[in-house]
Amino acid sequence: MTDNNPAQSQPEETPKPVKPVKPKRDPRAKLYKPDHPLILASSPHFHVKDTVPTIMWNVILALIPATVMALIYFQWAAAGIILSSVLAAVVSEMIVNRIKGEAFTIPDGSAAITGLLLALTLPPSFSIGGAVLGSVFAIIIGKHVFGGLGYNIFNPALLGRAFLQASFPVPMTTWTWPLTARYAEVDGITAATPLGLFKFETITSELPGLLTGNISGSLGETSAIAILAGGIYLLIRKYADWRIPLSFLGSVFLVSGVFWLVSPETYPTPVFQLFSGGLMLGAFFMATDMVTSPVTAKGAWIFGAGAGFLLVIIRLFGGLPEGVMYSILLLNALTPLINRYTRPKFFGEIRA
Repeated sequence: MTDNNPAQSQPEETPKPVKPVKPKRDPRAKLYKPDHPLILASSPHFHVKDTVPTIMWNVILALIPATVMALIYFQWAAAGIILSSVLAAVVSEMIVNRIKGEAFTIPDGSAAITGLLLALTLPPSFSIGGAVLGSVFAIIIGKHVFGGLGYNIFNPALLGRAFLQASFPVPMTTWTWPLTARYAEVDGITAATPLGLFKFETITSELPGLLTGNISGSLGETSAIAILAGGIYLLIRKYADWRIPLSFLGSVFLVSGVFWLVSPETYPTPVFQLFSGGLMLGAFFMATDMVTSPVTAKGAWIFGAGAGFLLVIIRLFGGLPEGVMYSILLLNALTPLINRYTRPKFFGEIRA
């Protein structure tokens, strides 16, 4: 029997060798490949070790010398005002936190520092109830109405003091001498501040009294040395922009110096202007508030110089002998505008 299948009769074809296909190179291989995986995240991208609580508690630490001097000079009166003001600020903060349904922000120290700063700007004879009211106003109206820490336009402590100044003008301008050995046998003697003495009686206080604080005035603004010690600590730790106090004090010295050169009998010396009143406390601890002061270097110079100029004008020609509070609050209001016009130009930006 013969096999007639033609397919079996033909020889099998040898398969052609297949030329291997060279794999295409991935074009992404030419791109930069970092050693570590990239992390995509929103700003800020630059982080430092110092946190908000760290800065706040260091500011409180810097205020200890001025607070101790207030306790030495005004004793129990100072202790009552400071404790009540700080406690009222902390409790107000907790109540607002609870109402807003957010975690307690007491540990960051911002409420405590507001209460302490407000207390140091009050007269020793001021009532405890008034101090409590000022702290509540500072926390609720000065801070949380604007959105909380980081969103407030004005310095909360100064806003609380402005409220007390408008509400209780007589107690806020009634001063007493420190309870030092000179007046140890009496409970207190009312007296004008050095600025008031010069403005209304043309009497200049001696420089040693201004430096040590053995004079009448607010609790924390009497001793310039104590305030300077704390202020220099803040500058060394870089928790305050050195441009602001330098331009603030320099502007006061130059502007008041011009007036003094024109008429030494009418206007006080620049040194007296520097070390009297609340200038040191305001320049180092209130004008340097990171939230309410400009973020640019040029803006910081403008802010400090403008506050110093306004302060001298208010002191020399205003109805009140002191003007630190108003000068800083006015510059707080101008801070957004200063930031806008002193912002560095972006790379490649063309301004109209």
